[in-house]
Amino acid sequence: MTADGTTPATGPQARAIVLLRRPRLWLVPTVLTGLLALLLSLLYMGGVVSPQQDLHRLPIALVNGDTGKPPAGQRQNLGTQIAAAITSDSSDDTAQWRTLTRAEAQDELDSGKVYGALVVPADFTDSVTALTTTHATARPTLTVLTNPAKGSLGSSLASKITTTAAQQASRTIGEQLTAAAPGADSTRKLLLADPVLVATEVGHALGDHSGLGLSAFYYTLLLVLAGFMGGNVISNGVDTALGYADNEIGPWHTRLPTVPISRTQTLLLKMLMTAGITVLSVSLVLLACVSALGMDATHIPLLWIYSYCASLAVGLGVQAINAAFGGIGQLVSMFVFIVLGLPSSGATVPLQAVPGFYRFLSHFEPMRQLSDGVRAILYFDARGDAGLTRAWTMIAIGAAAGLLFGFAMASYYDRKGHRRLTPQPA
Repeated sequence: MTADGTTPATGPQARAIVLLRRPRLWLVPTVLTGLLALLLSLLYMGGVVSPQQDLHRLPIALVNGDTGKPPAGQRQNLGTQIAAAITSDSSDDTAQWRTLTRAEAQDELDSGKVYGALVVPADFTDSVTALTTTHATARPTLTVLTNPAKGSLGSSLASKITTTAAQQASRTIGEQLTAAAPGADSTRKLLLADPVLVATEVGHALGDHSGLGLSAFYYTLLLVLAGFMGGNVISNGVDTALGYADNEIGPWHTRLPTVPISRTQTLLLKMLMTAGITVLSVSLVLLACVSALGMDATHIPLLWIYSYCASLAVGLGVQAINAAFGGIGQLVSMFVFIVLGLPSSGATVPLQAVPGFYRFLSHFEPMRQLSDGVRAILYFDARGDAGLTRAWTMIAIGAAAGLLFGFAMASYYDRKGHRRLTPQPA
Protein backbone atom coordinates (compact mmCIF):
# COMPACT_ATOMS: atom_id res chain seq x y z
CA MET A 1 0.00 0.00 0.00
CA THR A 2 1.34 3.46 -0.90
CA ALA A 3 1.34 6.60 1.24
CA ASP A 4 -2.02 7.76 -0.14
CA GLY A 5 -3.68 4.47 0.82
CA THR A 6 -4.06 3.07 -2.72
CA THR A 7 -2.86 -0.28 -3.95
CA PRO A 8 -0.43 -0.10 -6.85
CA ALA A 9 -1.27 -1.88 -10.08
CA THR A 10 0.26 -5.30 -10.42
CA GLY A 11 1.22 -7.35 -13.44
CA PRO A 12 2.04 -11.04 -13.81
CA GLN A 13 3.68 -12.36 -10.63
CA ALA A 14 7.14 -13.97 -10.78
CA ARG A 15 7.62 -17.42 -9.26
CA ALA A 16 10.49 -18.30 -6.96
CA ILE A 17 11.21 -21.61 -8.68
CA VAL A 18 11.75 -19.75 -11.96
CA LEU A 19 13.93 -17.03 -10.45
CA LEU A 20 16.17 -19.65 -8.84
CA ARG A 21 17.37 -20.58 -12.32
CA ARG A 22 19.00 -17.19 -12.80
CA PRO A 23 22.75 -17.42 -12.04
CA ARG A 24 23.06 -13.67 -11.55
CA LEU A 25 20.55 -13.83 -8.71
CA TRP A 26 22.82 -16.23 -6.84
CA LEU A 27 26.17 -14.57 -7.57
CA VAL A 28 26.37 -11.59 -5.20
CA PRO A 29 24.67 -13.17 -2.14
CA THR A 30 26.74 -16.33 -2.48
CA VAL A 31 30.08 -14.54 -2.84
CA LEU A 32 29.42 -12.06 -0.03
CA THR A 33 28.07 -14.67 2.37
CA GLY A 34 31.03 -16.97 1.74
CA LEU A 35 33.56 -14.18 2.16
CA LEU A 36 31.92 -13.00 5.37
CA ALA A 37 31.92 -16.50 6.84
CA LEU A 38 35.58 -16.99 5.92
CA LEU A 39 36.74 -13.60 7.17
CA LEU A 40 34.83 -13.83 10.44
CA SER A 41 36.29 -17.28 11.11
CA LEU A 42 39.84 -16.20 10.35
CA LEU A 43 39.65 -12.92 12.25
CA TYR A 44 37.84 -14.08 15.37
CA MET A 45 39.54 -17.44 15.88
CA GLY A 46 42.89 -16.11 14.69
CA GLY A 47 43.06 -13.84 17.70
CA VAL A 48 42.27 -16.41 20.38
CA VAL A 49 43.18 -19.86 19.14
CA SER A 50 46.81 -19.99 20.40
CA PRO A 51 47.55 -17.34 23.06
CA GLN A 52 50.40 -19.32 24.63
CA GLN A 53 52.10 -19.83 21.29
CA ASP A 54 51.77 -16.14 20.40
CA LEU A 55 52.72 -14.90 23.88
CA HIS A 56 55.47 -12.30 23.67
CA ARG A 57 56.91 -10.05 26.41
CA LEU A 58 54.03 -10.06 28.88
CA PRO A 59 54.87 -7.34 31.47
CA ILE A 60 55.57 -8.89 34.90
CA ALA A 61 57.20 -7.24 37.91
CA LEU A 62 60.17 -8.83 39.68
CA VAL A 63 60.77 -7.67 43.25
CA ASN A 64 63.97 -8.66 45.02
CA GLY A 65 63.52 -7.61 48.64
CA ASP A 66 66.15 -10.00 49.99
CA THR A 67 68.41 -8.25 52.52
CA GLY A 68 70.26 -11.32 53.78
CA LYS A 69 74.01 -11.79 53.64
CA PRO A 70 75.40 -14.02 50.90
CA PRO A 71 75.81 -17.69 51.89
CA ALA A 72 79.30 -18.89 52.68
CA GLY A 73 81.49 -18.95 49.60
CA GLN A 74 79.08 -16.92 47.47
CA ARG A 75 79.26 -13.28 46.42
CA GLN A 76 75.53 -12.53 46.25
CA ASN A 77 72.54 -13.42 48.36
CA LEU A 78 70.01 -15.85 46.95
CA GLY A 79 67.42 -13.18 46.04
CA THR A 80 69.96 -11.39 43.85
CA GLN A 81 70.95 -14.68 42.25
CA ILE A 82 67.33 -15.54 41.47
CA ALA A 83 66.64 -12.09 39.99
CA ALA A 84 69.78 -12.24 37.84
CA ALA A 85 68.94 -15.73 36.57
CA ILE A 86 65.40 -14.74 35.60
CA THR A 87 66.25 -11.47 33.86
CA SER A 88 69.27 -12.88 32.01
CA ASP A 89 67.41 -15.87 30.57
CA SER A 90 67.29 -15.22 26.82
CA SER A 91 65.83 -18.61 25.90
CA ASP A 92 62.25 -17.49 26.55
CA ASP A 93 60.73 -14.12 25.61
CA THR A 94 57.20 -14.79 26.88
CA ALA A 95 57.72 -12.38 29.78
CA GLN A 96 59.06 -8.86 30.03
CA TRP A 97 60.50 -8.83 33.55
CA ARG A 98 60.56 -5.42 35.20
CA THR A 99 62.87 -5.19 38.20
CA LEU A 100 61.07 -2.96 40.71
CA THR A 101 60.83 -2.22 44.40
CA ARG A 102 57.83 -3.57 46.28
CA ALA A 103 56.16 -0.14 46.27
CA GLU A 104 56.83 0.35 42.56
CA ALA A 105 55.44 -3.09 41.77
CA GLN A 106 52.27 -2.39 43.73
CA ASP A 107 51.83 0.91 41.90
CA GLU A 108 52.14 -0.84 38.54
CA LEU A 109 49.68 -3.51 39.64
CA ASP A 110 47.27 -0.77 40.71
CA SER A 111 47.60 1.01 37.37
CA GLY A 112 47.41 -2.10 35.20
CA LYS A 113 50.92 -1.78 33.81
CA VAL A 114 51.88 -5.34 34.81
CA TYR A 115 49.92 -8.58 34.76
CA GLY A 116 51.52 -9.98 37.89
CA ALA A 117 54.63 -10.00 40.07
CA LEU A 118 57.15 -12.33 41.67
CA VAL A 119 58.30 -11.18 45.11
CA VAL A 120 61.42 -12.38 46.95
CA PRO A 121 60.98 -11.54 50.67
CA ALA A 122 63.56 -9.77 52.83
CA ASP A 123 64.46 -12.87 54.86
CA PHE A 124 64.71 -15.26 51.95
CA THR A 125 68.45 -16.01 52.14
CA ASP A 126 68.33 -16.36 55.91
CA SER A 127 65.37 -18.76 55.70
CA VAL A 128 67.09 -20.92 53.10
CA THR A 129 70.37 -20.99 55.02
CA ALA A 130 68.53 -22.03 58.17
CA LEU A 131 67.34 -25.21 56.43
CA THR A 132 70.87 -26.61 56.64
CA THR A 133 70.92 -26.09 60.41
CA THR A 134 68.69 -26.96 63.33
CA HIS A 135 67.38 -23.38 63.53
CA ALA A 136 64.84 -23.55 60.70
CA THR A 137 61.47 -22.15 61.81
CA ALA A 138 59.67 -21.78 58.47
CA ARG A 139 59.98 -22.90 54.89
CA PRO A 140 61.31 -20.16 52.56
CA THR A 141 58.57 -18.56 50.46
CA LEU A 142 58.41 -16.84 47.09
CA THR A 143 55.17 -14.93 46.50
CA VAL A 144 53.34 -14.77 43.18
CA LEU A 145 51.01 -11.75 42.89
CA THR A 146 48.18 -11.85 40.37
CA ASN A 147 46.31 -8.98 38.74
CA PRO A 148 42.74 -10.11 37.89
CA ALA A 149 41.91 -6.55 36.80
CA LYS A 150 43.90 -7.27 33.62
CA GLY A 151 41.50 -10.10 32.74
CA SER A 152 41.33 -13.69 33.88
CA LEU A 153 43.38 -15.04 30.97
CA GLY A 154 46.13 -12.43 31.25
CA SER A 155 46.38 -12.90 35.00
CA SER A 156 46.46 -16.68 34.54
CA LEU A 157 49.25 -16.49 31.96
CA ALA A 158 51.32 -14.24 34.23
CA SER A 159 50.69 -16.52 37.20
CA LYS A 160 51.87 -19.54 35.23
CA ILE A 161 55.06 -17.76 34.14
CA THR A 162 55.92 -16.48 37.62
CA THR A 163 55.12 -19.82 39.27
CA THR A 164 57.34 -21.63 36.78
CA ALA A 165 60.18 -19.19 37.46
CA ALA A 166 59.78 -19.64 41.24
CA GLN A 167 59.77 -23.43 40.94
CA GLN A 168 62.89 -23.34 38.80
CA ALA A 169 64.59 -21.17 41.42
CA SER A 170 63.57 -23.65 44.11
CA ARG A 171 65.10 -26.55 42.20
CA THR A 172 68.33 -24.64 41.61
CA ILE A 173 68.62 -23.76 45.29
CA GLY A 174 67.73 -27.36 46.16
CA GLU A 175 70.69 -28.66 44.15
CA GLN A 176 73.01 -26.37 46.12
CA LEU A 177 71.55 -27.39 49.48
CA THR A 178 71.64 -31.10 48.66
CA ALA A 179 75.28 -30.87 47.64
CA ALA A 180 76.11 -29.05 50.89
CA ALA A 181 74.41 -31.71 53.07
CA PRO A 182 75.53 -35.11 51.76
CA GLY A 183 74.81 -36.85 55.06
CA ALA A 184 71.18 -35.80 55.37
CA ASP A 185 68.53 -38.49 55.84
CA SER A 186 65.96 -39.26 53.13
CA THR A 187 63.25 -37.00 54.62
CA ARG A 188 65.61 -34.08 54.86
CA LYS A 189 66.94 -34.69 51.36
CA LEU A 190 63.38 -34.52 50.06
CA LEU A 191 62.89 -31.13 51.71
CA LEU A 192 66.26 -29.80 50.56
CA ALA A 193 65.62 -30.89 46.95
CA ASP A 194 62.64 -28.52 46.64
CA PRO A 195 62.96 -26.17 49.61
CA VAL A 196 60.94 -23.12 48.51
CA LEU A 197 57.19 -22.72 49.00
CA VAL A 198 55.44 -20.79 46.22
CA ALA A 199 52.49 -18.79 47.57
CA THR A 200 49.96 -17.09 45.29
CA GLU A 201 48.17 -13.92 46.37
CA VAL A 202 45.99 -11.32 44.67
CA GLY A 203 48.08 -8.25 43.95
CA HIS A 204 45.20 -5.98 42.94
CA ALA A 205 41.83 -7.15 44.20
CA LEU A 206 38.50 -6.77 42.42
CA GLY A 207 34.98 -6.84 43.74
CA ASP A 208 32.75 -9.90 43.52
CA HIS A 209 30.64 -8.28 40.80
CA SER A 210 33.41 -7.53 38.33
CA GLY A 211 33.06 -10.62 36.17
CA LEU A 212 36.53 -11.88 37.13
CA GLY A 213 37.99 -8.90 35.31
CA LEU A 214 35.71 -9.18 32.27
CA SER A 215 33.01 -6.67 33.19
CA ALA A 216 35.08 -3.87 31.60
CA PHE A 217 35.16 -5.73 28.28
CA TYR A 218 31.45 -6.47 28.20
CA TYR A 219 30.56 -2.94 29.27
CA THR A 220 32.76 -1.60 26.46
CA LEU A 221 31.08 -3.97 24.03
CA LEU A 222 27.70 -2.58 25.11
CA LEU A 223 28.88 0.97 24.42
CA VAL A 224 30.17 0.02 20.98
CA LEU A 225 26.98 -1.87 20.13
CA ALA A 226 24.84 1.03 21.37
CA GLY A 227 26.74 3.41 19.08
CA PHE A 228 26.81 1.00 16.15
CA MET A 229 23.20 -0.16 16.24
CA GLY A 230 21.88 3.24 17.28
CA GLY A 231 23.71 4.92 14.42
CA ASN A 232 22.29 2.52 11.87
CA VAL A 233 18.76 2.72 13.29
CA ILE A 234 18.90 6.52 13.19
CA SER A 235 20.30 6.50 9.65
CA ASN A 236 17.55 4.20 8.37
CA GLY A 237 14.87 6.08 10.30
CA VAL A 238 15.89 9.44 8.87
CA ASP A 239 16.02 8.08 5.32
CA THR A 240 12.52 6.66 5.75
CA ALA A 241 11.14 9.86 7.28
CA LEU A 242 12.60 11.97 4.47
CA GLY A 243 11.17 9.72 1.77
CA TYR A 244 14.44 8.22 0.55
CA ALA A 245 13.63 4.69 1.74
CA ASP A 246 10.52 2.58 1.99
CA ASN A 247 9.00 1.67 5.32
CA GLU A 248 7.94 -1.96 5.24
CA ILE A 249 6.61 -3.77 8.31
CA GLY A 250 5.06 -7.15 7.56
CA PRO A 251 2.39 -6.64 4.88
CA TRP A 252 2.29 -2.87 5.37
CA HIS A 253 4.33 -0.70 3.05
CA THR A 254 4.50 3.07 2.98
CA ARG A 255 6.60 5.71 1.24
CA LEU A 256 6.54 9.22 2.62
CA PRO A 257 6.85 12.32 0.43
CA THR A 258 10.44 13.04 -0.49
CA VAL A 259 11.98 16.02 1.29
CA PRO A 260 14.47 17.92 -0.92
CA ILE A 261 17.70 17.98 1.09
CA SER A 262 21.40 17.74 0.30
CA ARG A 263 23.62 14.91 1.44
CA THR A 264 25.54 17.27 3.73
CA GLN A 265 22.39 18.46 5.48
CA THR A 266 21.15 14.88 5.78
CA LEU A 267 24.39 13.85 7.44
CA LEU A 268 24.22 16.84 9.79
CA LEU A 269 20.68 15.86 10.77
CA LYS A 270 21.70 12.27 11.45
CA MET A 271 24.70 13.28 13.54
CA LEU A 272 22.70 15.75 15.63
CA MET A 273 20.06 13.11 16.27
CA THR A 274 22.82 10.64 17.19
CA ALA A 275 24.18 13.10 19.75
CA GLY A 276 20.74 13.47 21.31
CA ILE A 277 19.59 9.85 21.32
CA THR A 278 22.93 8.58 22.65
CA VAL A 279 22.16 10.36 25.92
CA LEU A 280 19.25 7.97 26.44
CA SER A 281 21.00 4.82 25.25
CA VAL A 282 24.11 5.15 27.45
CA SER A 283 21.99 6.16 30.43
CA LEU A 284 19.99 2.97 30.07
CA VAL A 285 23.17 0.91 29.66
CA LEU A 286 24.61 2.37 32.86
CA LEU A 287 21.32 1.99 34.72
CA ALA A 288 20.95 -1.65 33.68
CA CYS A 289 24.54 -2.65 34.47
CA VAL A 290 25.07 -0.80 37.75
CA SER A 291 21.63 -0.42 39.29
CA ALA A 292 19.76 -3.46 37.98
CA LEU A 293 22.59 -6.00 37.76
CA GLY A 294 24.84 -4.64 40.51
CA MET A 295 28.06 -4.37 38.51
CA ASP A 296 30.91 -3.04 40.66
CA ALA A 297 31.56 0.54 39.59
CA THR A 298 32.93 3.71 41.11
CA HIS A 299 33.23 7.25 39.73
CA ILE A 300 29.68 6.97 38.35
CA PRO A 301 29.43 10.55 36.95
CA LEU A 302 32.77 10.13 35.18
CA LEU A 303 31.71 6.71 33.91
CA TRP A 304 28.52 8.21 32.44
CA ILE A 305 30.35 11.08 30.72
CA TYR A 306 32.98 8.69 29.38
CA SER A 307 30.31 6.23 28.21
CA TYR A 308 28.45 8.99 26.38
CA CYS A 309 31.54 10.30 24.60
CA ALA A 310 32.71 6.79 23.70
CA SER A 311 29.37 5.65 22.29
CA LEU A 312 28.86 8.98 20.51
CA ALA A 313 32.24 8.68 18.79
CA VAL A 314 31.18 5.25 17.48
CA GLY A 315 27.79 6.62 16.36
CA LEU A 316 29.37 9.53 14.51
CA GLY A 317 31.77 7.14 12.82
CA VAL A 318 28.86 4.94 11.71
CA GLN A 319 27.05 7.94 10.21
CA ALA A 320 30.20 9.03 8.39
CA ILE A 321 30.80 5.57 6.94
CA ASN A 322 27.17 5.24 5.86
CA ALA A 323 27.34 8.64 4.16
CA ALA A 324 30.50 7.65 2.31
CA PHE A 325 29.68 4.07 1.32
CA GLY A 326 25.90 4.12 1.04
CA GLY A 327 24.24 0.71 0.92
CA ILE A 328 27.30 -1.23 2.09
CA GLY A 329 28.07 1.29 4.83
CA GLN A 330 26.56 -0.90 7.55
CA LEU A 331 28.79 -3.79 6.51
CA VAL A 332 31.89 -1.58 6.45
CA SER A 333 31.16 -0.10 9.88
CA MET A 334 30.53 -3.58 11.27
CA PHE A 335 34.05 -4.58 10.27
CA VAL A 336 35.59 -1.35 11.56
CA PHE A 337 33.92 -1.29 14.96
CA ILE A 338 33.16 -4.92 15.76
CA VAL A 339 34.77 -7.57 13.56
CA LEU A 340 38.29 -6.12 13.72
CA GLY A 341 37.74 -4.51 17.11
CA LEU A 342 36.97 -7.56 19.23
CA PRO A 343 40.16 -9.61 18.67
CA SER A 344 42.39 -6.52 18.83
CA SER A 345 40.85 -5.00 21.97
CA GLY A 346 43.20 -6.77 24.40
CA ALA A 347 40.27 -7.02 26.80
CA THR A 348 39.88 -10.81 26.85
CA VAL A 349 43.21 -11.99 25.43
CA PRO A 350 46.26 -9.82 26.25
CA LEU A 351 47.73 -8.03 23.25
CA GLN A 352 51.02 -9.72 24.10
CA ALA A 353 49.30 -13.07 23.41
CA VAL A 354 47.80 -12.35 19.98
CA PRO A 355 49.47 -12.40 16.54
CA GLY A 356 51.27 -9.28 15.40
CA PHE A 357 48.47 -8.31 13.00
CA TYR A 358 46.11 -7.73 15.92
CA ARG A 359 48.74 -5.84 17.90
CA PHE A 360 49.06 -3.54 14.89
CA LEU A 361 45.29 -3.02 14.75
CA SER A 362 45.19 -2.26 18.47
CA HIS A 363 46.98 1.05 17.92
CA PHE A 364 43.91 2.57 16.28
CA GLU A 365 40.96 0.13 16.49
CA PRO A 366 38.22 1.87 18.54
CA MET A 367 37.35 -1.00 20.88
CA ARG A 368 40.88 -1.22 22.31
CA GLN A 369 40.93 2.52 23.01
CA LEU A 370 37.51 2.47 24.66
CA SER A 371 38.14 -0.65 26.74
CA ASP A 372 41.33 0.83 28.22
CA GLY A 373 39.36 3.78 29.51
CA VAL A 374 36.52 1.69 30.91
CA ARG A 375 39.01 -0.63 32.64
CA ALA A 376 40.81 2.35 34.16
CA ILE A 377 37.55 3.78 35.56
CA LEU A 378 36.14 0.48 36.83
CA TYR A 379 39.29 -1.21 38.15
CA PHE A 380 42.09 1.32 38.56
CA ASP A 381 40.49 4.26 40.36
CA ALA A 382 40.17 6.29 37.13
CA ARG A 383 43.93 6.80 36.95
CA GLY A 384 45.13 8.57 33.83
CA ASP A 385 48.27 6.43 33.59
CA ALA A 386 46.10 3.28 33.67
CA GLY A 387 44.89 4.08 30.15
CA LEU A 388 42.24 6.74 30.76
CA THR A 389 44.28 9.67 29.39
CA ARG A 390 45.07 7.83 26.17
CA ALA A 391 41.44 6.72 25.86
CA TRP A 392 40.17 10.31 26.08
CA THR A 393 42.72 11.37 23.48
CA MET A 394 41.74 8.60 21.07
CA ILE A 395 38.01 9.32 21.53
CA ALA A 396 38.63 12.94 20.55
CA ILE A 397 40.72 11.90 17.54
CA GLY A 398 38.14 9.31 16.46
CA ALA A 399 35.21 11.73 16.73
CA ALA A 400 37.09 14.41 14.81
CA ALA A 401 38.11 11.90 12.12
CA GLY A 402 34.50 10.76 11.75
CA LEU A 403 33.23 14.32 11.37
CA LEU A 404 35.91 15.31 8.87
CA PHE A 405 35.59 12.15 6.79
CA GLY A 406 31.78 12.16 6.75
CA PHE A 407 31.31 15.80 5.82
CA ALA A 408 34.17 15.72 3.32
CA MET A 409 32.55 12.81 1.44
CA ALA A 410 29.01 14.24 1.67
CA SER A 411 30.07 17.67 0.41
CA TYR A 412 32.09 16.03 -2.38
CA TYR A 413 29.02 14.11 -3.55
CA ASP A 414 26.95 17.32 -3.39
CA ARG A 415 29.49 19.26 -5.46
CA LYS A 416 29.54 16.50 -8.06
CA GLY A 417 25.77 16.54 -8.28
CA HIS A 418 25.30 12.99 -7.03
CA ARG A 419 21.77 13.40 -5.77
CA ARG A 420 20.10 10.49 -4.04
CA LEU A 421 17.75 8.54 -6.27
CA THR A 422 14.10 8.48 -5.24
CA PRO A 423 12.35 5.75 -7.25
CA GLN A 424 8.58 6.12 -7.31
CA PRO A 425 6.11 3.21 -6.99
CA ALA A 426 4.55 2.10 -10.26
